[in-house]
Amino acid sequence: MKWRRYRILYLMLAPVLLYYFLFSYVPIHGLLIAFKDYNVFDGVWGSSWVGLDVFRDIMSDDYFWQTAGNTVMISMYKIVFGFPLPIILALMLNEMLHLRTKRVIQTIIYLPHFISWVIIGGLVIAFLSPSTGVINHLIALFGGEPIYFMLEQSYFRSIVVLSDIWKNVGWGTIIYIAAIASVNPELYEAAVMDGAGKGRQAWHITLPGIRSIVVMMFILAISGILNAGFDQIFVLYNPLVMDVGDIIDTYVYRTGLQNAKYSYATAIGLFKSVIGFALILLADRLAKQFGERGII
Repeated sequence: MKWRRYRILYLMLAPVLLYYFLFSYVPIHGLLIAFKDYNVFDGVWGSSWVGLDVFRDIMSDDYFWQTAGNTVMISMYKIVFGFPLPIILALMLNEMLHLRTKRVIQTIIYLPHFISWVIIGGLVIAFLSPSTGVINHLIALFGGEPIYFMLEQSYFRSIVVLSDIWKNVGWGTIIYIAAIASVNPELYEAAVMDGAGKGRQAWHITLPGIRSIVVMMFILAISGILNAGFDQIFVLYNPLVMDVGDIIDTYVYRTGLQNAKYSYATAIGLFKSVIGFALILLADRLAKQFGERGII
């Protein structure tokens, strides 16, 4: 039987399956809170039903729509400016001939991904400090006045996008380099024989060869458009930039844990999950329209 033949692989997969079962499937019954007037002492089953009343309150909550707008804007900026960069870096690293230099560059760009947002956020705040930050020292060197980057709404989204690129661009590059390695090398040899340069090889061979991976990553990026990064925003934002930096996840955190409005927070989370699932279906459908396999 197949399961006996691959029992070692199934055993290695078991901890991952157990993790998702415990933390993704077991808590699903808690979604009932969104349809109840939840009381901690009565519990999930003992609290009274209110139907869709909580969702009606959400639909009429102007601040919720403001946070939803912030979430979409920040996520779109991350996709527009951050999605192409790992592909470009992967293409550039693939063309590097000096193996040692290539490995050093890879290590430098991969490292931030494995550092928590608490540390990355602290570094960003330190770099942008008006008194001790490197950036403001450079501005002062050229005769400029210190800028309070973290307190200015006009800078906050740019800081969020750039710090996200800094942290995650290396991880995306790993995926695309692995995809490039699977492209048939004979295609490059034939292209060289035909006189194609590196640019034409990348455009006509490498990019078409990794197109399915690019499409899959794009689908995943679109499906997570309502996940603008709780950890990052929570570390970086402050009351002065709330109007442009407060997102759905931070709003849910304050509403549910700080204000103890559990039904309201759960309903917002459920609403976000449904929209995210719909976006996955839409992106997958579009991918199939362009001849790709999609993920469903």
